Amino acid sequence: MAHGDLRVGMVAGEPSGDLLGAHLLAALKGRRPGIESAGIGGPRMAEQGFSSHYPMEKLSVRGYWELLGHFTEIMGIRRKLTRTLLDARPDVFVGVDSSGFNLGLERRLKDAGVPAVHYVSPSIWAWRGWRIREIARSVDHILVLFPFEEPIYRKAGVPVTYVGHPLADVIPLKSKKDEARAQLRLPSGKLIVALLPGSRRSELKYMASTFIQAAHRFSQEVPDVHFVCPTVTRETRDMFEVELYRQERTDLPLTLLFGHSHEALAAADLALVASGTATLEAALFKTPMVITYRQSAVTWGLGKALFYLPYVGLPNVLAGEALVPELLQDRATPAALAEALLDLLRDTAGQKKQVARFHEFHEQLRQNTAEKAAQAILTLLESRKK
Repeated sequence: MAHGDLRVGMVAGEPSGDLLGAHLLAALKGRRPGIESAGIGGPRMAEQGFSSHYPMEKLSVRGYWELLGHFTEIMGIRRKLTRTLLDARPDVFVGVDSSGFNLGLERRLKDAGVPAVHYVSPSIWAWRGWRIREIARSVDHILVLFPFEEPIYRKAGVPVTYVGHPLADVIPLKSKKDEARAQLRLPSGKLIVALLPGSRRSELKYMASTFIQAAHRFSQEVPDVHFVCPTVTRETRDMFEVELYRQERTDLPLTLLFGHSHEALAAADLALVASGTATLEAALFKTPMVITYRQSAVTWGLGKALFYLPYVGLPNVLAGEALVPELLQDRATPAALAEALLDLLRDTAGQKKQVARFHEFHEQLRQNTAEKAAQAILTLLESRKK
């Protein structure tokens, strides 16, 4: 890293982080044109002039069980990157999400006098409070996306800025259903149901067949339905397609997409969504939904022991109540999911309640996130100079 106007070290471990990182770099560049940035990131960050020392995909692993297989390689990368950053001594380091990788790295840098910022709170509101002590030791400042996270950090004495959620800036307050349907060439006059079975291979392994069987059962009850399933990578698209053949359900009235999750959610009347950021996207598109999740029994068992929130879906965490039905792990059977979707289809009052709350969330989370995050980082650096 040569000496520019502002030298930023950054690590993003998956596509959502790559997007956040890119928006932040663009906002920083607007204020400090001579910015230089390096670390680990994806194609969106690269478009902002970021140089990645390792491919981001190396860090995109989900679940304890799945992580074990890659643990040695990932730790090796972290060791080497730590040395590189300690030699380069950037003006600031920003760890974007991926707390398992970033917090240890941030702690080493912070101890060496490099200001460390963590962008996106780990789900400490869902896990026990010991995580917050680790975060307090590891970072100089944390940027959080949800309003309920700020008081948790304040109380723990961690410097914090609530910056809103970038998706709330990107997604229009009112989306155009007809336009989205026309764009995706979906049949008119049908009930459109979006299927979002997860963005990672490890998720599809547990979710694809369940989603396909649930869709089949639902279509037996509602003949004028058409499903739309956006997949995030070619690999996950192929996995879903293989599962359709395995289940002998190639006759399902389904449009399978590569990308286009936003158009799919804008077009849909209802959605079946695997827990994660997609639940927030569905909420911001004001699409009534059922949330579900399945993972390996080992990962689920470990998670359940640590988990203390009554909900996993972000819309329910934001609402502080069971606004959206959640069917998790053993309850996530094809029959139960089809039934939950049918119940929601018939419950127009329930749909209206979901949509009304989704509008509230959107207003609350729309904060011009990247600009707020950039300002918080520059303010931190100014305060260090004094």
